[in-house]
Amino acid sequence: MVTPKITFGIIVLNGEPFVRYNLKALYPFAHEIIVVEGAAPAAQGIATPDGHSRDTTLDTIKQFQVDEDPDQKVSLITAEDAGHPNGFWPGEKDEQSQAYAKRASGDYLWQVDIDEFYRPEDMSAILEMLRDNPSISTVSFKQITFWGGFAYLTDGWYLRSGAAIYHRLFKWGKGYRYETHRPPTVVDAKGQNLRQLRPVGGYAMARRGIVLYHYSLLFPSQVREKCEYYGTADWARRPGAQQWADEAFQKLRRPFRVHNVYSHISWLERFEGQHPPQIEALREDIRLGRLPIEMRDTSDVEALLSSKRYALQRGVLKLLSGPYRWSVVMRSRARPWIKFVKRGGRKIRKSLKRLLGYRGWRFP
Repeated sequence: MVTPKITFGIIVLNGEPFVRYNLKALYPFAHEIIVVEGAAPAAQGIATPDGHSRDTTLDTIKQFQVDEDPDQKVSLITAEDAGHPNGFWPGEKDEQSQAYAKRASGDYLWQVDIDEFYRPEDMSAILEMLRDNPSISTVSFKQITFWGGFAYLTDGWYLRSGAAIYHRLFKWGKGYRYETHRPPTVVDAKGQNLRQLRPVGGYAMARRGIVLYHYSLLFPSQVREKCEYYGTADWARRPGAQQWADEAFQKLRRPFRVHNVYSHISWLERFEGQHPPQIEALREDIRLGRLPIEMRDTSDVEALLSSKRYALQRGVLKLLSGPYRWSVVMRSRARPWIKFVKRGGRKIRKSLKRLLGYRGWRFP
Protein backbone atom coordinates (compact mmCIF):
# COMPACT_ATOMS: atom_id res chain seq x y z
CA MET A 1 0.00 0.00 0.00
CA VAL A 2 1.15 3.53 -0.78
CA THR A 3 1.98 5.84 2.11
CA PRO A 4 -0.45 8.80 2.05
CA LYS A 5 0.78 12.24 1.06
CA ILE A 6 0.70 14.81 3.85
CA THR A 7 0.15 18.53 3.41
CA PHE A 8 1.34 20.40 6.50
CA GLY A 9 -0.36 23.74 7.09
CA ILE A 10 1.27 26.33 9.35
CA ILE A 11 0.07 29.76 10.50
CA VAL A 12 2.88 31.86 11.89
CA LEU A 13 3.53 35.33 13.29
CA ASN A 14 6.78 36.04 15.15
CA GLY A 15 7.66 32.36 15.09
CA GLU A 16 11.30 32.56 16.05
CA PRO A 17 13.29 30.76 17.23
CA PHE A 18 11.23 27.74 16.12
CA VAL A 19 10.79 28.34 12.38
CA ARG A 20 13.79 26.56 10.87
CA TYR A 21 13.69 23.70 13.39
CA ASN A 22 10.00 23.09 12.77
CA LEU A 23 10.41 23.04 8.99
CA LYS A 24 13.33 20.63 9.29
CA ALA A 25 11.29 18.36 11.57
CA LEU A 26 8.37 18.18 9.13
CA TYR A 27 10.33 18.02 5.90
CA PRO A 28 11.05 14.24 5.71
CA PHE A 29 7.35 13.45 6.17
CA ALA A 30 5.91 16.16 3.94
CA HIS A 31 4.38 16.07 0.52
CA GLU A 32 4.25 19.85 0.93
CA ILE A 33 4.48 22.47 3.67
CA ILE A 34 2.32 25.55 3.22
CA VAL A 35 3.24 28.41 5.54
CA VAL A 36 0.76 31.26 6.03
CA GLU A 37 2.54 34.24 7.57
CA GLY A 38 1.06 37.38 9.03
CA ALA A 39 -1.26 38.89 11.61
CA ALA A 40 -4.97 38.81 12.25
CA PRO A 41 -6.44 42.19 13.32
CA ALA A 42 -6.30 41.35 17.04
CA ALA A 43 -2.55 40.78 16.71
CA GLN A 44 -1.89 44.29 15.42
CA GLY A 45 0.02 45.20 18.58
CA ILE A 46 2.66 42.50 17.99
CA ALA A 47 3.01 42.92 14.22
CA THR A 48 4.69 45.40 11.91
CA PRO A 49 2.51 48.24 10.55
CA ASP A 50 1.98 46.21 7.37
CA GLY A 51 0.85 43.08 9.20
CA HIS A 52 3.98 40.92 9.26
CA SER A 53 6.28 39.37 11.85
CA ARG A 54 8.48 41.73 13.83
CA ASP A 55 11.25 39.13 14.08
CA THR A 56 13.11 37.29 11.32
CA THR A 57 10.34 34.77 10.58
CA LEU A 58 9.83 35.86 6.97
CA ASP A 59 13.56 35.91 6.21
CA THR A 60 14.04 32.48 7.83
CA ILE A 61 11.29 30.91 5.71
CA LYS A 62 12.69 32.40 2.51
CA GLN A 63 16.23 31.36 3.40
CA PHE A 64 15.03 27.83 4.14
CA GLN A 65 13.49 27.69 0.67
CA VAL A 66 16.85 28.63 -0.81
CA ASP A 67 19.19 26.52 1.33
CA GLU A 68 17.23 23.55 2.68
CA ASP A 69 14.33 22.85 0.34
CA PRO A 70 15.79 20.74 -2.49
CA ASP A 71 12.40 19.20 -3.32
CA GLN A 72 10.60 22.58 -3.27
CA LYS A 73 8.12 21.41 -0.67
CA VAL A 74 7.81 24.74 1.16
CA SER A 75 5.52 27.50 -0.07
CA LEU A 76 4.86 30.85 1.60
CA ILE A 77 1.60 32.79 1.56
CA THR A 78 1.07 36.28 2.92
CA ALA A 79 -2.07 38.38 3.16
CA GLU A 80 -0.94 40.37 0.14
CA ASP A 81 -0.74 37.13 -1.86
CA ALA A 82 -4.36 36.41 -0.89
CA GLY A 83 -5.61 39.82 -1.98
CA HIS A 84 -5.39 41.81 1.26
CA PRO A 85 -3.11 44.74 0.35
CA ASN A 86 -2.80 46.15 3.88
CA GLY A 87 -0.91 42.98 4.89
CA PHE A 88 -3.36 41.88 7.60
CA TRP A 89 -5.48 38.76 7.37
CA PRO A 90 -9.19 39.43 8.00
CA GLY A 91 -11.14 37.59 10.67
CA GLU A 92 -9.57 35.54 13.41
CA LYS A 93 -7.44 32.85 11.74
CA ASP A 94 -10.24 31.09 9.85
CA GLU A 95 -9.09 32.80 6.68
CA GLN A 96 -5.45 31.89 7.33
CA SER A 97 -6.22 28.22 7.82
CA GLN A 98 -8.46 28.28 4.76
CA ALA A 99 -5.61 29.83 2.77
CA TYR A 100 -3.35 26.79 3.19
CA ALA A 101 -6.27 24.37 2.91
CA LYS A 102 -7.32 25.76 -0.49
CA ARG A 103 -3.83 25.04 -1.81
CA ALA A 104 -3.47 21.59 -0.22
CA SER A 105 -2.87 18.72 -2.65
CA GLY A 106 -2.10 15.91 -0.21
CA ASP A 107 -4.27 13.03 0.94
CA TYR A 108 -4.29 14.45 4.47
CA LEU A 109 -4.07 17.96 5.90
CA TRP A 110 -1.98 18.23 9.08
CA GLN A 111 -2.25 21.50 10.97
CA VAL A 112 0.87 22.45 12.93
CA ASP A 113 1.61 25.52 15.04
CA ILE A 114 5.17 26.74 14.80
CA ASP A 115 5.92 25.73 18.42
CA GLU A 116 4.48 22.21 18.05
CA PHE A 117 6.74 19.20 17.51
CA TYR A 118 6.45 15.42 17.28
CA ARG A 119 9.01 12.66 17.62
CA PRO A 120 9.98 11.36 14.15
CA GLU A 121 9.24 7.76 15.12
CA ASP A 122 5.74 8.87 16.11
CA MET A 123 5.21 10.60 12.78
CA SER A 124 6.30 7.45 10.97
CA ALA A 125 3.84 5.43 13.05
CA ILE A 126 1.04 7.86 12.21
CA LEU A 127 1.72 7.60 8.48
CA GLU A 128 1.71 3.81 8.76
CA MET A 129 -1.61 3.96 10.62
CA LEU A 130 -3.15 6.11 7.89
CA ARG A 131 -1.77 3.82 5.20
CA ASP A 132 -3.19 0.71 6.85
CA ASN A 133 -6.53 2.34 7.79
CA PRO A 134 -7.51 4.69 4.95
CA SER A 135 -11.01 5.13 6.40
CA ILE A 136 -9.61 7.23 9.28
CA SER A 137 -11.09 10.71 8.92
CA THR A 138 -9.23 12.66 11.64
CA VAL A 139 -6.49 12.20 14.21
CA SER A 140 -6.28 14.26 17.40
CA PHE A 141 -3.38 14.46 19.82
CA LYS A 142 -2.93 15.04 23.53
CA GLN A 143 -0.46 17.87 23.98
CA ILE A 144 2.04 18.38 26.77
CA THR A 145 2.85 22.01 27.50
CA PHE A 146 6.38 23.14 28.32
CA TRP A 147 6.69 26.03 30.75
CA GLY A 148 9.62 28.33 31.43
CA GLY A 149 12.28 25.81 30.45
CA PHE A 150 12.84 22.52 28.69
CA ALA A 151 12.63 20.56 31.96
CA TYR A 152 9.18 21.70 33.10
CA LEU A 153 5.55 21.08 32.15
CA THR A 154 2.31 22.71 33.18
CA ASP A 155 -0.86 20.72 33.73
CA GLY A 156 -4.18 21.48 35.37
CA TRP A 157 -7.94 21.27 35.47
CA TYR A 158 -8.47 23.14 32.21
CA LEU A 159 -6.18 20.84 30.26
CA ARG A 160 -7.58 17.73 31.95
CA SER A 161 -11.12 18.77 31.04
CA GLY A 162 -10.45 18.27 27.34
CA ALA A 163 -8.40 21.33 26.38
CA ALA A 164 -5.23 19.23 26.07
CA ILE A 165 -6.71 17.47 23.04
CA TYR A 166 -5.79 19.15 19.77
CA HIS A 167 -7.55 18.30 16.50
CA ARG A 168 -4.73 18.36 14.02
CA LEU A 169 -4.87 15.80 11.19
CA PHE A 170 -7.69 15.60 8.64
CA LYS A 171 -8.43 13.49 5.60
CA TRP A 172 -8.37 15.68 2.50
CA GLY A 173 -9.77 15.42 -0.99
CA LYS A 174 -11.77 17.09 -3.74
CA GLY A 175 -14.59 19.19 -2.36
CA TYR A 176 -13.28 19.15 1.21
CA ARG A 177 -13.36 22.46 3.07
CA TYR A 178 -11.67 23.90 6.13
CA GLU A 179 -14.56 25.53 7.99
CA THR A 180 -13.27 27.01 11.25
CA HIS A 181 -9.97 27.40 13.08
CA ARG A 182 -11.52 27.28 16.57
CA PRO A 183 -12.09 24.42 16.84
CA PRO A 184 -10.27 23.12 13.76
CA THR A 185 -13.11 21.77 11.64
CA VAL A 186 -12.92 20.19 8.20
CA VAL A 187 -15.92 18.90 6.25
CA ASP A 188 -15.97 16.51 3.32
CA ALA A 189 -17.62 17.03 -0.07
CA LYS A 190 -20.99 16.11 1.48
CA GLY A 191 -20.58 18.70 4.25
CA GLN A 192 -19.97 16.09 6.95
CA ASN A 193 -17.77 17.08 9.88
CA LEU A 194 -14.79 14.71 9.67
CA ARG A 195 -14.50 14.52 13.46
CA GLN A 196 -17.89 12.82 13.49
CA LEU A 197 -16.98 10.07 10.99
CA ARG A 198 -13.97 7.84 11.75
CA PRO A 199 -11.86 9.84 14.22
CA VAL A 200 -8.89 8.64 16.23
CA GLY A 201 -8.90 10.47 19.55
CA GLY A 202 -6.07 12.13 21.39
CA TYR A 203 -6.28 9.87 24.42
CA ALA A 204 -6.15 6.81 22.17
CA MET A 205 -2.96 8.15 20.58
CA ALA A 206 -1.51 8.96 24.01
CA ARG A 207 -2.07 5.37 25.09
CA ARG A 208 0.18 4.44 22.18
CA GLY A 209 2.80 6.85 23.53
CA ILE A 210 2.20 9.45 20.80
CA VAL A 211 1.71 13.01 22.00
CA LEU A 212 2.18 16.54 20.71
CA TYR A 213 5.14 18.39 22.27
CA HIS A 214 3.93 21.97 22.70
CA TYR A 215 6.60 24.56 23.52
CA SER A 216 4.06 27.37 23.87
CA LEU A 217 5.11 28.79 27.28
CA LEU A 218 8.86 28.39 27.00
CA PHE A 219 10.54 31.74 26.33
CA PRO A 220 9.69 35.03 28.11
CA SER A 221 9.44 36.99 24.86
CA GLN A 222 7.12 34.35 23.44
CA VAL A 223 4.86 34.47 26.51
CA ARG A 224 4.75 38.27 26.55
CA GLU A 225 3.64 38.39 22.91
CA LYS A 226 1.02 35.69 23.36
CA CYS A 227 -0.40 37.52 26.37
CA GLU A 228 -0.54 40.82 24.52
CA TYR A 229 -2.51 39.08 21.78
CA TYR A 230 -4.80 37.14 24.16
CA GLY A 231 -5.50 40.34 26.07
CA THR A 232 -7.03 42.00 22.99
CA ALA A 233 -8.55 39.07 21.05
CA ASP A 234 -12.31 38.83 21.53
CA TRP A 235 -12.30 35.04 21.44
CA ALA A 236 -9.75 34.72 24.26
CA ARG A 237 -11.43 37.00 26.81
CA ARG A 238 -8.33 37.33 28.97
CA PRO A 239 -8.04 41.00 29.94
CA GLY A 240 -5.58 40.11 32.71
CA ALA A 241 -3.23 38.17 30.45
CA GLN A 242 -0.31 40.58 30.71
CA GLN A 243 -0.70 40.77 34.49
CA TRP A 244 -0.62 36.96 34.54
CA ALA A 245 2.59 37.02 32.48
CA ASP A 246 4.23 39.22 35.09
CA GLU A 247 2.88 37.65 38.28
CA ALA A 248 2.53 33.98 37.40
CA PHE A 249 5.03 33.32 34.62
CA GLN A 250 7.84 35.75 35.29
CA LYS A 251 7.68 35.90 39.11
CA LEU A 252 5.86 32.64 39.96
CA ARG A 253 3.70 34.35 42.56
CA ARG A 254 0.69 32.22 41.59
CA PRO A 255 2.03 28.64 41.58
CA PHE A 256 -1.43 27.16 41.07
CA ARG A 257 -2.38 29.47 38.18
CA VAL A 258 0.65 28.85 35.99
CA HIS A 259 -1.21 27.94 32.79
CA ASN A 260 -2.11 30.98 30.70
CA VAL A 261 -5.81 30.09 30.88
CA TYR A 262 -5.48 31.39 34.40
CA SER A 263 -9.14 31.15 35.43
CA HIS A 264 -8.51 27.43 36.09
CA ILE A 265 -6.25 25.75 38.63
CA SER A 266 -2.93 24.52 37.23
CA TRP A 267 0.49 23.43 38.45
CA LEU A 268 4.06 22.64 37.41
CA GLU A 269 5.76 19.27 37.01
CA ARG A 270 9.14 18.03 35.89
CA PHE A 271 9.60 16.64 32.40
CA GLU A 272 11.76 13.54 32.46
CA GLY A 273 11.36 12.35 28.89
CA GLN A 274 13.30 13.05 25.73
CA HIS A 275 12.61 15.95 23.41
CA PRO A 276 12.16 15.58 19.65
CA PRO A 277 15.52 15.81 17.80
CA GLN A 278 14.97 19.28 16.36
CA ILE A 279 14.19 20.65 19.82
CA GLU A 280 17.43 19.08 21.04
CA ALA A 281 19.17 20.84 18.15
CA LEU A 282 17.57 24.13 19.20
CA ARG A 283 18.71 23.60 22.80
CA GLU A 284 22.25 22.92 21.66
CA ASP A 285 22.31 26.06 19.53
CA ILE A 286 21.14 28.09 22.53
CA ARG A 287 23.77 26.48 24.75
CA LEU A 288 26.56 27.24 22.27
CA GLY A 289 25.43 30.84 21.78
CA ARG A 290 24.48 30.34 18.14
CA LEU A 291 20.88 31.22 18.96
CA PRO A 292 20.69 34.28 21.21
CA ILE A 293 17.38 34.30 23.06
CA GLU A 294 16.27 35.27 26.55
CA MET A 295 15.74 32.30 28.83
CA ARG A 296 13.74 32.38 32.04
CA ASP A 297 15.70 31.97 35.29
CA THR A 298 14.37 28.70 36.74
CA SER A 299 15.84 28.76 40.24
CA ASP A 300 12.40 29.57 41.66
CA VAL A 301 10.87 26.68 39.70
CA GLU A 302 13.48 24.31 41.12
CA ALA A 303 12.76 25.52 44.65
CA LEU A 304 9.03 25.08 44.13
CA LEU A 305 9.34 21.57 42.70
CA SER A 306 11.65 20.58 45.54
CA SER A 307 8.99 21.55 48.09
CA LYS A 308 7.18 18.61 49.70
CA ARG A 309 4.28 20.90 50.50
CA TYR A 310 3.85 21.82 46.83
CA ALA A 311 4.01 18.15 45.84
CA LEU A 312 1.29 17.32 48.39
CA GLN A 313 -0.94 20.20 47.26
CA ARG A 314 -0.44 19.23 43.61
CA GLY A 315 -1.37 15.63 44.42
CA VAL A 316 -4.64 16.72 46.01
CA LEU A 317 -5.48 18.91 43.02
CA LYS A 318 -4.81 16.02 40.66
CA LEU A 319 -7.28 13.89 42.60
CA LEU A 320 -9.86 16.66 42.38
CA SER A 321 -9.36 17.07 38.62
CA GLY A 322 -11.54 14.00 37.99
CA PRO A 323 -14.67 15.43 39.68
CA TYR A 324 -13.93 18.79 38.05
CA ARG A 325 -13.81 17.22 34.59
CA TRP A 326 -17.06 15.38 35.32
CA SER A 327 -18.75 18.64 36.32
CA VAL A 328 -17.58 20.31 33.09
CA VAL A 329 -18.96 17.43 31.02
CA MET A 330 -22.29 17.51 32.85
CA ARG A 331 -22.60 21.28 32.43
CA SER A 332 -21.93 20.99 28.70
CA ARG A 333 -24.55 18.25 28.37
CA ALA A 334 -27.07 20.19 30.41
CA ARG A 335 -26.54 23.44 28.49
CA PRO A 336 -28.98 22.62 25.63
CA TRP A 337 -31.69 21.75 28.18
CA ILE A 338 -31.02 24.95 30.11
CA LYS A 339 -31.38 26.96 26.89
CA PHE A 340 -34.58 25.08 26.06
CA VAL A 341 -36.07 25.82 29.48
CA LYS A 342 -35.07 29.50 29.27
CA ARG A 343 -36.61 29.84 25.82
CA GLY A 344 -39.76 28.14 27.07
CA GLY A 345 -39.88 30.46 30.07
CA ARG A 346 -39.57 33.54 27.89
CA LYS A 347 -42.43 32.34 25.67
CA ILE A 348 -44.62 31.67 28.68
CA ARG A 349 -43.94 35.17 30.06
CA LYS A 350 -44.80 36.77 26.73
CA SER A 351 -48.02 34.77 26.48
CA LEU A 352 -49.07 35.72 30.01
CA LYS A 353 -48.27 39.37 29.40
CA ARG A 354 -50.47 39.37 26.30
CA LEU A 355 -53.22 37.49 28.14
CA LEU A 356 -53.19 39.83 31.15
CA GLY A 357 -52.88 43.02 29.13
CA TYR A 358 -49.29 44.06 29.74
CA ARG A 359 -48.97 47.82 30.29
CA GLY A 360 -45.30 48.21 31.18
CA TRP A 361 -45.28 46.55 34.62
CA ARG A 362 -42.57 44.05 35.39
CA PHE A 363 -43.81 40.48 35.33
CA PRO A 364 -42.28 38.44 38.20
